[in-house]
Amino acid sequence: MDRLQVGAFYQDGRERLQLELANSPEGLTRFITQKNLHRPGLALAGFLELFAYDRVQILGNTEIHFLKSLDDDILAKSLNQFFSYEIPCVIVSASGSFPPELPRIADGRGISVFVSKLSTTELSQLLSDYLDDKFAPSVAVHGSLVDVYGTGLLFTGRSGIGKSEIALDLVERGHRLVSDDVVTLIKKAEGVLVGTGSEMLKHFMEIRGVGIIDVRQMFGVRAIRLQKRVETEVELVDWDKEQDYERLGMEDQTKSYLGVEIPYIRLPIYPGKNVTVIAETIALNLHLRVYGFHPAKDFSRALTASILDKSRVRSYLEKDYE
Repeated sequence: MDRLQVGAFYQDGRERLQLELANSPEGLTRFITQKNLHRPGLALAGFLELFAYDRVQILGNTEIHFLKSLDDDILAKSLNQFFSYEIPCVIVSASGSFPPELPRIADGRGISVFVSKLSTTELSQLLSDYLDDKFAPSVAVHGSLVDVYGTGLLFTGRSGIGKSEIALDLVERGHRLVSDDVVTLIKKAEGVLVGTGSEMLKHFMEIRGVGIIDVRQMFGVRAIRLQKRVETEVELVDWDKEQDYERLGMEDQTKSYLGVEIPYIRLPIYPGKNVTVIAETIALNLHLRVYGFHPAKDFSRALTASILDKSRVRSYLEKDYE
């Protein structure tokens, strides 16, 4: 999201952040364009050279007590300078009463002033989490995301290859659908990619030849999830005997989304192949790797050791002249 309207922010945070609008609703049409917050103590004191005015401004006990200590003329000058900038909005944390000039001058500039019952620390933490989520980078991917044994498998591939059918089969086997057709990938943190569905599609699924089905109504709430961390992409491709596919799995392949690398598997399919069981195997195999077990590398080490042992035996027998 590039920007967030102040009115939408107010609706979202009214309960969680315990917000109340302290002046007219005119400023609700403004936009928040930054996820970072700002405590404008120096700006209120007159130092405006490095004023980060394009952020949500939080006035805590320190700022409010400073404003109360000013004479009326100096207070009006300070607030007029402060609100002359294009500020998205101002939030006063739990600091008791505040000068009445604050919302009045803000009204003249069309800037919303909110009051929260939360402490400055608690408000900053909750607000930062909210804005981080809203401004997190995202990308839409054509595919199906399913929670398989706690592992988020993203199925991709050409249209009509059977992504939805595989997802439906996994749901029928007790796994959980996150999204079908369009998956929104959101970078939540460094190395963390979370997938979710669109508000319109929710947990609907299109099965060719059948039509639209509602997975939640059909299989119950246990069959769905609102979001899931994406841990592996499984690209479904048509079987081609001329292609060379991975046989051992010694080299781990990855795919990058929004700068986050996730394991990538290119899975050839053909009629009769049980892709659902293979998907479950992929998820369980990933669990083994998390705990330090790598079947392909373990097999390679065992094979190398076996060859070395046989070589030693052969060398010994060649030197035995009895």
